[in-house]
Amino acid sequence: MLDYVALGMIVCVGLLLLYGFIYIHDIPYRIAKKRNHPHVDAIHVGGWISLLTLHAIWPFLWIWATLYRSDRGYGFSQPNSQSNGYHERLSVLEREVASLRAELAGRGRSSGKGA
Repeated sequence: MLDYVALGMIVCVGLLLLYGFIYIHDIPYRIAKKRNHPHVDAIHVGGWISLLTLHAIWPFLWIWATLYRSDRGYGFSQPNSQSNGYHERLSVLEREVASLRAELAGRGRSSGKGA
């Protein structure tokens, strides 16, 4: 009788360990889903791969999932404060490109007439 009880306990403990491993692999996915991470599917697949490799990449998945927040992305400041500077720099670069194109077009016309 005790042999069956011991066998039952071994099976229960084995199932609990298996379920525990599966639950642990899913923690980065749950964090990413809660934070509306853009790469939630990749993190979930990475969790399954980590499960198969005995959680070798699991810490990196956890870091990847926790770094992103929907209000600020991956950065540490507000996205609006940074985006204003980028838009200004982009408009300056667009003006420079337009002036260079006009200058090149002027050179093309002048060299074409002389030939």
